[in-house]
Amino acid sequence: MECKKIAIALTGASGIRYGLRLVEALSSIEKVEIAGIMYTENALKVAEVEGIKKGNFLKLLKNYGKVYDENDYDSPLASSSSIPDCMIICPASIKTIGLIANGIPLNLISRAGLAFLRMKRPLAVAFRETPLGSAEIENLLRLSKLGAIILPLSPGFYSKPKSIEDLVDFMVGKILDSLHIPNNLYKRWSAEIP
Repeated sequence: MECKKIAIALTGASGIRYGLRLVEALSSIEKVEIAGIMYTENALKVAEVEGIKKGNFLKLLKNYGKVYDENDYDSPLASSSSIPDCMIICPASIKTIGLIANGIPLNLISRAGLAFLRMKRPLAVAFRETPLGSAEIENLLRLSKLGAIILPLSPGFYSKPKSIEDLVDFMVGKILDSLHIPNNLYKRWSAEIP
């Protein structure tokens, strides 16, 4: 399936910067529409810890599309009858992974994630957590078996990054690659890379 309309969710894992850059990158790609941006209360808390005030975080998100908090069940993203083509959760918290992997529609994001899996539409889950215990690994495996694309937010260094932004772009580019969305956010592997 081609990802022309995309739902995005930012949850309470470290790495809010990845999610913000993802939204920004998607907004600049022709023929791609951000169908909605979801966030959790814990995403707001993590954003603040990572240097982005609550008001600024929400203002940034609203620049790129309609924004829904985790309790907004009136959102069209809450129903499998109106979900877009693809969904990306970035960053995905271990809590969100556990909810979706175990079929628990506790909030809008887990409900939407379950709808995407039910409808066999692409769901990319980009998580940032380390180390992983057996419970987390089992939930990630369960999601993979259900059809989700699992993306650990662990950037490569063969592109010789010069800044944190280069590392963020590497991972955002990989997320877009996983959904077959063309991008030039990072230098791709080549035998010519010295």
